[in-house]
Parts: sequence; structure tokens; C-alpha cells
Amino acid sequence: MRVAEPMRTQPDEELISEDLKEAEEKSETDLEAKNKPPEPTPIPSATDGKAASSAGGGGSGDSGAPGGSDGGNRKRKSGQSIALAKPSVPDEYPQVMAIPIAQRPLFPGFYKAITIRDPIVVAAVQELLKKGQSYVGAFLLKDSASNQDVINDPSEVYDVGTFCQITGAFPAGSGDEKALQAVLYPHRRIRLSELLPPNRPGVKTKDSVQTSPVPTEPVAAEEATKTEADEKKGDVVASFEEPSGDKDAVAKPMVASGPTAFLSDWPVSLVNVENLVDEPFDKRSPTVRALVSEIVNTCREIGTVNQLFRDHISTFAMSQSASNIQDEPAKLADFAAAVSVGEMEDAQGVLSALNIETRLSKALEVIKKEHMNAQLSSKISKDVETKIQKRQREYWLMEQMKGIKRELGLESDGKDKLVEKFKEKANKLAMPDAVKKVFDEEINKLGTLEPAASEFNVTRNYLDWLTQIPWGQRSAENFGIQHARDVLDEDHYGLKDVKDRILEFIAVGKLRGTVEGKILCMVGPPGVGKTSIGKSIARALNRQYYRFSVGGLTDVAEIKGHRRTYVGALPGRIIQALKKCQTENPLVLIDEIDKIGRGHQGDPSSALLELLDPEQNSSFLDHYMDVPVDLSKVLFVCTANMLDTIPRPLLDRMEVIQLSGYVSDEKMAIADRYLSPQAKELSGLKDVEVNIDKDAIMELINKYCRESGVRNLKKHIEKVYRKSALRIIQDLGEDVFSEAQAMTPEGKDAATEAAKEKTDPTITPENIANETTETPRVALKVPDSVKLDITAENLKDFVGPPVFTSDRLYETTPPGVAMGLAWTQMGGAALYVESILESALSYNSRAGFERTGNLKAVMKESTLIAYSFAKGLMAKKFPQNKFFEKARIHLHCPEGAVQKDGPSAGITMASSLLSLALDKPLDPTIAMTGELTVTGKVLRIGGLREKTVAARRAGAKMIIFPRDNTSDWLELPENIKEGIDGKPVDWYKDVFDLVFPEIDAAEANTRWKKELTKPPKEELDDMKELEHA
Repeated sequence: MRVAEPMRTQPDEELISEDLKEAEEKSETDLEAKNKPPEPTPIPSATDGKAASSAGGGGSGDSGAPGGSDGGNRKRKSGQSIALAKPSVPDEYPQVMAIPIAQRPLFPGFYKAITIRDPIVVAAVQELLKKGQSYVGAFLLKDSASNQDVINDPSEVYDVGTFCQITGAFPAGSGDEKALQAVLYPHRRIRLSELLPPNRPGVKTKDSVQTSPVPTEPVAAEEATKTEADEKKGDVVASFEEPSGDKDAVAKPMVASGPTAFLSDWPVSLVNVENLVDEPFDKRSPTVRALVSEIVNTCREIGTVNQLFRDHISTFAMSQSASNIQDEPAKLADFAAAVSVGEMEDAQGVLSALNIETRLSKALEVIKKEHMNAQLSSKISKDVETKIQKRQREYWLMEQMKGIKRELGLESDGKDKLVEKFKEKANKLAMPDAVKKVFDEEINKLGTLEPAASEFNVTRNYLDWLTQIPWGQRSAENFGIQHARDVLDEDHYGLKDVKDRILEFIAVGKLRGTVEGKILCMVGPPGVGKTSIGKSIARALNRQYYRFSVGGLTDVAEIKGHRRTYVGALPGRIIQALKKCQTENPLVLIDEIDKIGRGHQGDPSSALLELLDPEQNSSFLDHYMDVPVDLSKVLFVCTANMLDTIPRPLLDRMEVIQLSGYVSDEKMAIADRYLSPQAKELSGLKDVEVNIDKDAIMELINKYCRESGVRNLKKHIEKVYRKSALRIIQDLGEDVFSEAQAMTPEGKDAATEAAKEKTDPTITPENIANETTETPRVALKVPDSVKLDITAENLKDFVGPPVFTSDRLYETTPPGVAMGLAWTQMGGAALYVESILESALSYNSRAGFERTGNLKAVMKESTLIAYSFAKGLMAKKFPQNKFFEKARIHLHCPEGAVQKDGPSAGITMASSLLSLALDKPLDPTIAMTGELTVTGKVLRIGGLREKTVAARRAGAKMIIFPRDNTSDWLELPENIKEGIDGKPVDWYKDVFDLVFPEIDAAEANTRWKKELTKPPKEELDDMKELEHA
């Protein structure tokens, strides 16, 4: 049998309102749309169509009063169904005819129409109605696909059902498949205690039962005879068995009795039932009130997206107008389960629950599922409707527009639209007169060209670029000094020179109200923040940011653009920057300007001369645009590692800002403030208690990462956190971090599809779309109990053994070794100079000088100058010391794989040679730098800041530098000079006094006297030669 949608009313109303009838009809219609079995259509009468109102009679309640919801103003036609008299429902009805219900159970107080197809059961129902006993028991079939009308075994149905009254019946079906549609009104819950099956002994066969044909008019239930109940109301009525005093006596078999006795020989299902009464409960219980409130809120939310559900709620609310819903939570639970389209097991669970809290909880679960289904259905419906409406609307409007233009003769082609678009964009821009003139010429040319012509696309692309340049459009700059300082300090630590220059730039703009573009060039070793500070400057000034690198660039067209005559011609990178930023005053960062190349397409560095010249870039001429573009408002920031490879004319146009390397305390602050938090988050350990001690970071700085920048330090910190993540997973086991938890449903589907493919990974599969998804994985949470500390002691377990085992190459320097300072592209470095005797000194030895260490031309000259100066100094100050006359010396600079050049090691080489000649070791904490002349004059050098940083890393306590560099020394930050004594010198004699403070002249004169003394035999030979002469 098929079940229609439930309808709610009160059994004691005189007549159901017309609104409820309409809701029932709408309910049936919507239910059909959800693939539920449709409600059968009544068979109309051949003469007066009386059956037309049978559905309304079935759903009009159990009231027999005439009239409808309009107060009786409507008159019923003579052929309509007979109105039902107000029934008197018996409190106890121990035996009823059972009718199995499919798909959904019935709930007390909610109408439901069922279809009966078995002719025997149809005849039995008609007989019950004739006798005025219109009561049956409705029990839900466990097999939802079954459509039987009798119960052969109690296991076929759930034992808890409802005691129902047949309020109306009308024919259904067509042809030979006649059926009866009955409207049931459930009154209360009952439990099936015993079954009298239809195939019991003594019943008539189906052929012997006189079944009357299904009437063509609806059959109404007769008025039941009122009887006074002699038995006390209770939840379970007395059995039909004969009372017996003998407890051991065998119970008599179940027999048909009472109002259903006449069905004893009918092959229908008769059952003994017991009334079920709800367990007592406290209406003021917080749990009950909370569940009721949640169900009501959920129903309200469903009503906002489901019109049919809203009608059900309105009907139920009207039926409860006389009472508060909080006082009858059981009815609310039944309503929620009755109107929900869910699993029949869930609905049966609500029906079987006698505990109100349990029933409310199960009803809430059912209604929540209904809410989810309603939301999904509403979303799908809206998406489909939106797509259809949009397409239909666009199609309709396009057709209308075509028709109107066709009638008015205004049909235009795409060229006219293109011209209008360009003119509209140009009107919004403040083009200079020269540019406006070119635009007008090009737009007129476009109007005369045919779209198929090759020149048409060239002109269109040119106009597209011409209208995308932000002529006269500038971003509102922020000239707040404190704001800029806060932004720069937030993103970078140190870099005082750069920050001061930007603050000066902002101060000028604040006073003038506007600023002209500047060209800054930041020079420094890698990893000190040159590129990243460009973005911080743009953020501080509230300017748009654009970056491009010219490292290895060999084509002038990248700067100046291509001629429009070429296929695929494009403007240069600067015009592209203006298009992307959509402002005339962006910040353009030109990276690696010292590595710009030169090829057969021209010299890009020469092309930059016009671009980076404040006097010329106000009318920059791009080859493609061929109109002057004002770049004077652009702030250009260039970066370089060294100045030597930058052409002098280009360098002259830029304001150079030197960025030196970081010292240990600066690296510590940067690691603590920026590098460690970033690396921790990138490793998936943001909220995990994994910490690197400051001692461990200092260990990294001193023994692993001694370079000037912090890039290598960042790599090591990231390595520490990666190792920590691996250790956490290995210690906890992969069960805690299973792949099933990490994969999203879409990712699981993609992985399943990928597992089916056994192809070579280098070959892209045909169904690659099924193996990919946007978010295949989600982050896994590490348990809060995990804690890991990285200290200086266990640091080597994460990054391996130290690269540098000591602060200096020599803890105690032997004679002939001096520590110099050198500048490299990576920053400053300590450069040792070593000098040794190749052979023992003797009277017969000969002088010689060898130098190694991958020295370039300038540095080789410095060695010769230092050697000559040392010999002259010894001859002047210590004439009796004949060391250089007999010594064969080898001078070497360690790290021979690194090329070395420059004159700044002159005083270091001289000190090394003099240390060897005097046999006096130098203080290992003294570092020196300076160019030496043959007369002993110490000349100016460059890179003092980087060299000072290197000296500090090497543990030097004194730095000797040329006096001409005193201003550079004074400009150094105090944190770099802290603990270092700077000694400016003019002549080498000042250096000699510092490195050999307590030299004994007598000892120095006689140091090699013994080794160089002439042997006695040779003295006799000399005397003989003299006598012979």
C-alpha cells in the first residue's frame, strides 16, 4: 500500500478549514515531486461526479458537522461524501483489525491517507464502516518495499503502532486494479501483543468471501455508538483470555471477540493490542525545554527554505493555538517526525519512545536531517534557477536588442563597439596634449580599417596599451614620519642608513606636498635585506610596488620596448609596471643591476641611462609607445652586490647606500624576531611547543653561519624545525598522523583514481582531471603534550657537526703570520697572510721570494711593494740584521680556491714579513687593513664597515686602518664598534709601533747573527785570497 503525506488537525474540531484542505492538496503535489508514490485519484461518478470531493472528505477530519471553514456559507452538492458525525473514541479497544503501513509510520494526531489493494481487506474495511466500528491498528512494515495489506507474522512489522480511526474512504485505481483509499486519523500509541493471522484455521478462502465491488462514491464512517467505559482507563487493557485461578493452566488460544468478532472467519489480520502511555515528565526540565526550543528553531529555519514545510508549521500552530507548545512537548516531537522525510527506522524510533526526553532527542535528530536536506535542496534549486534565468534573460534581451536595432537600422559591428570602448576609457584619463593627439589619430585610423586587415590588430593593441597607462593617476602617499618608521622597523632590523634616507625623502614630501622620483641604489652582500626592504618602503609610502630583475639581461627591448612593426611587439618593463600598478608614482625595484649583461641586441645598461636620469625620465620614450611618458614621479630602487661592475655613467645617476653585513647581536635579533617564527610556521609547528634556545641560535651564528647576511642562518633554522617535525612524527607514530585524517574527501577520491593508474609517472594520464583537486589535504594538529627544546648541546643532532670550530684561524699566531681584513661580495672576511722560510739560514744561502694563494695582479704588486718596504725598513732600523739578504721566503694567503685582489693588504703583508724577520709573533687579536706605498705611506681603503664586522666575528680587539678612513669609522654603529679599539695610522711606522710595541733593537740586530756567521774554514780561505792578492 502507498502512503500519502501527513496532515495535522484536531479530532474534536467540527470541520477542518479550507486552508488545511489546500495544504493537504499542496502536500500531495510536492510529495509527488519528491518521487513518492502519488495519491490515487478518486473515481468520478458517471452522472454527478460525487467522488470529486472524496479526497476532501477523507482529509476533513472526523467531525460530522456540516459546513466548511467559511462558517457554513458554502452549500454542499448532493453528490458529495456524507459528513462524519463526531466520534466517541473508546479508551480501550483490545482487539482491532491490523493494517500494515509501508515507508512511514503514523503518529497520533496527524492524518494520513493509505491505499488498500487487497479486495478482502477492502471488503472488511467497508464492513467495519457499515457497523460503525471504524477503528483499525496501523503498524509499520519492516520491509519498505512490501505492499501487502495483511500481516502473516508479527516479525513482519514493528510491534509499536497507532490506534487509528477511518475518517473517510473513497475508490482509487483504474481498470481491473480497483483499490480503496482510506484516510486514517491516529489517536494513540498501541503495542501488538498477539496476532490472529489471516491464514488461521477456520477462515474462509478468498473465493468464498462475498466481496462487494468497490463503490464509485466515497464511503463515510458511520457514527459510533457512545458506550460508557466500565473499565478504568489505563495503558494496558485486559486480555481476551478467560481468567483462570490456576497459574499453571495453559492459556487459551486467541479468538476473535468484541467489535471485530464478525471478522473471525475473514482472512484478515486481527491483533490484540495494549495501550501505551507516555512516561511522566517534568515540563520545567531544562533538557525538555532546550530540546523543544531547538526543535522549534530548526522547524522555523526549514520553513524559510521550504514553502511546503512552512504550511505544515502554520497548520500545526493553528491547531495548538489554545495551548502552549511547551506544555505539550510530546505533540511537538510527533509533529517533527511526522512531517520529516527521513529514514523509516528513525521515524519508528520516535513512535516507539515513551520517554519524552528520548522522543524529543530522536525527533530533533530527524528534524536536523530534514534541515540539512532542505538546505541542500534549496541550494540546488536556486543554482539551477539562477543559471536558467540568467541564460533566458540574456537570450531574451539579446534578441530584443537585435530586433530593435534591426528595425531602426542601427545594427553596428564589433568595430564600432571597440572604438566606443577606447573613447570611453580615454575620457577617464588625463592624457597630455601630445598623447591625446596621437590617440585621436590612431582612433580615426582604426575606424577606417577593416577588421580583417593586419594593421587593424596592431592599431587595436596599441590603443589598448595607450589607454591602460594611468595618465594623471597617482596614489595618495602617506608622509607620516612615525608611520614610516614603524613600518620599516617592523619589517627589518638595523639598516639605519636606508631608513634614515627614506625618512628624509618623506620629510621633504611632507613639506612640499609632493615629491619627485628618486633613484636609490642599495649595495651590500647577499642576504642583508636589499630586495625585501623595497617592498617595505612601498608599504611605508603607500605606493604600489613592482619588481623586475635585470640580472643577465642582454636585450635593450626589455627596457625600451619593441618597435610596433614587429610581430608580438610589447612595451618595455617600465610601461608594463605602470599598467600593472595603475598609478604614475609606483615604487619600481630594479634588482641585480650590477649583473646586467650585454649582447648583440644592444647594451641594456646604456638604455637605463635615460630611465634612471632624473633630468631625462620626465619624457621617457618607449619604442613601442612612441609618446613621451613621465617617469619623474616614480621612485626607483636598485640593488647590487658590488659597484665595480656597474658602468660609471649609470652609477653617477644613482644615490648609493651601502649596506654592510650583520654582526652577531643583529643576527640574533633578526633570528628571534623574524626568521624563527616564520620557519616554525612554515614547518607546521606554529602552535606546537618547539623552541630554539638563544644559546642554540648563537651557536648557529658562530659555528655554522658566519657570512654577512642571514640567508644561510634562515636555512639552518628551517632545517632545525624540519628535523623537529620529523622527530615528532617518528616518536608519536604515524597512527597519530594517519593519512586518512589528512586527506579531504576530494583528496581521497583523487588518490583512489590515481591508485588505479599504473602508468609511468613521466606520462600524463588521460583522466588527470579526476586525479587532481584544489584542496587534497588539510593540516594535522600536533597533540598539546608534545614539547621539544633545541639547545646548544643537542643542536648538532639537527644540523650536524659545526663548520667552524674556533673563532679565529690561529688562536696563537707564530712569527710570520698576520691577520688582515678583506672585502668580498659576501661581505667582509678575515684574510691571513703567512710567511715562512723555505730553507735554513746560513752564510751561503741565497735570498728569494715566492708568493701563492691565487693572487691577482694588483695583489701581486702589493706583495712586491711590501717585500721591498720590509727590506728597506730592516736596513734602516736594524742594519745588522741581514735576514732579507740570505732568506728564501714563501708568502701565502690561505683559501687558494678563492681569487684575491686589491691593494688593501699592503700593511698586513709588510707586518707578516717583518714578524718573520724579527722572529716576533704578532698579537692574534690585532687585525689591519691599508694600502702601503714603497715609502711607507698608508693609503685609504674601502669597505671598512664590512671589514670591521669580519674582525668582530674573528674575535679581533684592535683594528688598524688608514687615517683617511676615520670618518667611515665614526659613522659605524656603536654595536659594531663595541669591544674593538680602532687605530688610524698615516705611516707604517705607526703600524710598527702598534704591532711591535716593545721591540729591543739590540736583540733585533743580533737575532740571525749566529746563523749567518761565516765558518772558520772559509775565513782562512778568505785570508789566503787576500794575501795572494
